[in-house]
Amino acid sequence: MESNPTPKKINRSLVRGLEILRCFKPGMDLLGNGEISEKTKLPPSTVSRLTQTLVLSGFLEHSEEHSAYRLAPTVLSLGHAYKMGLRELKLAEPLMRKASEKYKLNVGLAIADRMEMVYLESVRYTKNIALRTVVAGQRVPIERTSLGMAWIATLKPDMRKKLMAELKSQKLKNWTQIEGDIQTAIESIAKNGYCIASWLPEIFAISTPLRLLNGQQASLNFSAPADSDLSKVINDYAPHLLQLKDMIESAFTNNLKTA
Repeated sequence: MESNPTPKKINRSLVRGLEILRCFKPGMDLLGNGEISEKTKLPPSTVSRLTQTLVLSGFLEHSEEHSAYRLAPTVLSLGHAYKMGLRELKLAEPLMRKASEKYKLNVGLAIADRMEMVYLESVRYTKNIALRTVVAGQRVPIERTSLGMAWIATLKPDMRKKLMAELKSQKLKNWTQIEGDIQTAIESIAKNGYCIASWLPEIFAISTPLRLLNGQQASLNFSAPADSDLSKVINDYAPHLLQLKDMIESAFTNNLKTA
């Protein structure tokens, strides 16, 4: 892992501008300067200057009707360029899709971004409208999902301790139970290679860590309706999840040999 750049190398205006872009999430199509200021803790005058700059540079659009801003298409094109340029997805997606079709489960691949996991790819098998539609780019909590717990399990003790302290400082509801669930997941990863979670009532998931070509840790998961027999799913599908992981990592290795 590369060390963080020294403060002298950081462009504070750029960092602040990127923090503004981070404010826009699903369900937050339009944000005014006041809302952005509240979310970023930046002075209103700074936010006003930076949002105008982001509009001029093509990353935000201004709605005169609502006196607010929305993301511009440039952001979507960047996401598309990232996804199309990621070798891991080109190798993993066909294998994920075959597994989804064979076992009739949803298959996801995600990486960590701060306190959330971001889906790199999501192959949805079920068309049950009761289940969420998960797409690439969607975020889920790092502390409640099997994806996040599997990733936490890969951290070195000092980094994990720091992350847990940061999560605790957020005063999350039911933190004691969450902390216990994470510890259980860490132990399960060490013993079995996978962990389970059901952070939404209608689904549960089983996840395992997966190392990407660039050395970053990701998480691979299967998910299914929560009305399925949990013990049966674990017995039936845990071996298949670990097999899929091995197949994907083998594809990564072969790609490096032929590159």
